[in-house]
Amino acid sequence: MTELGRVYLDTAPLIYYLQKDDNFFEQTRQIFINLRRKNVEFISSDLTIAEYSVHPYREQKFELIRAFDDFLRLADVEIISTNKLIARKAAKIRAKYDKFKPMDSLQLATAVLSCCDTFFTNDKQLRQFDEIKVMTLDDFNF
Repeated sequence: MTELGRVYLDTAPLIYYLQKDDNFFEQTRQIFINLRRKNVEFISSDLTIAEYSVHPYREQKFELIRAFDDFLRLADVEIISTNKLIARKAAKIRAKYDKFKPMDSLQLATAVLSCCDTFFTNDKQLRQFDEIKVMTLDDFNF
């Protein structure tokens, strides 16, 4: 397996893990355990906070917000705030990959400009992105 180093966490794996998704919880749990053993650095962004928090706020499940905040703290996740440079990079990504959603492009731009080695998602469409290694749940073999 490629050296992972700095791993950018997209929102979906965090939702699967912290909200105990019926289909993907155990797989993401194992991935996070193994990534922690490898001492990778976790990176994410304020966009992930916004995306993750919608369901818990809508359903008033504030324990999921606390679990998310605890995970960020305990896993020492570095949160990057988006800015104009990231927005411009996202625009370039969308110009090249016209099927990418704006939020995905912003997440990818944040990962690239934060010098991440790997982008951890479960959106297989994003694998075509060529500026960073994109890994989905199925790509992890520990």
